[in-house]
Amino acid sequence: MATPLESVDAKSHRLAELREFLRSRRARVSPAEAGLPDGGARRRTPGLRREEVAVLAGVGVSWYQWLEQGRDITVSAQVLDSVARVLRLSPTERRHLYVLAALNPPAPELAPEDRDMCHGLRRLIDTWMPFPAHIMDQYWNTVMYNDAASIVLGMRPEIVQNCLIAFFTDPLYRVRSPRWQELAPKVVAQFRSACSECPDDEGFRQVVEEAKAASEEFAELWQRRDILPGGQNRKEMEHPLVGPLVVEATQLRVPARPDLVIVLHTPLQEADTAAKLEWLVSPEGRRGAMYPVAG
Repeated sequence: MATPLESVDAKSHRLAELREFLRSRRARVSPAEAGLPDGGARRRTPGLRREEVAVLAGVGVSWYQWLEQGRDITVSAQVLDSVARVLRLSPTERRHLYVLAALNPPAPELAPEDRDMCHGLRRLIDTWMPFPAHIMDQYWNTVMYNDAASIVLGMRPEIVQNCLIAFFTDPLYRVRSPRWQELAPKVVAQFRSACSECPDDEGFRQVVEEAKAASEEFAELWQRRDILPGGQNRKEMEHPLVGPLVVEATQLRVPARPDLVIVLHTPLQEADTAAKLEWLVSPEGRRGAMYPVAG
């Protein structure tokens, strides 16, 4: 059904798109792929017939015909999932079907063919040098980071490999962050926002419980129930070799990898940050680094 704020023209366009989308997906699935006999030369319809989709999905034939005709009918998530299964929709196509049917789409899923994107993402953060960059999963567990993140932010193998918990427990990061107390509430509120996208996900609950056990400061901030979208954070650092650094941390997502968050740190004009970061990753700067660069 149309939403209350949807105009007549928008609703008409959406239903027309729904009709054409279902027809195109149905034509793409062969009877053999659906476990049906192909009917030989007598079969004129490319792909599955409407009646076959309805039977395989366990819905009424008339109801499916109305759906594919773009009629304004009531649909449920369970029925759409059955249709998506029969039509062999990808996770992205399934979300698109929900949108066209005017239902809240499910959380993004990782398609199997996109699992190897980490090679390209590694190239991305390495190309971001000499500026810090790292990638974390949906629970803020560290996936990978570049050399600048190790030198500047102190990211290294021996600390807890969760960005939220490390923020509260890593003494090196805290001593390098003179405005840590101001940033902490924002970090916690952004993590709560990430949790809110998957309220039933046990993985988020485990991170929160571990963070509570590790830090009374986190536990107190968590009780505030503040929530902020992940976006940009201003970070002021005090590096032992070059002094003040001021960067802007920006969280980015790649639609094909909804399970990952890319965090790029951009130098601001203050404190000559860009030049200092370039020196820190130079051979001379690396020789003077307090901690070795992670391999």
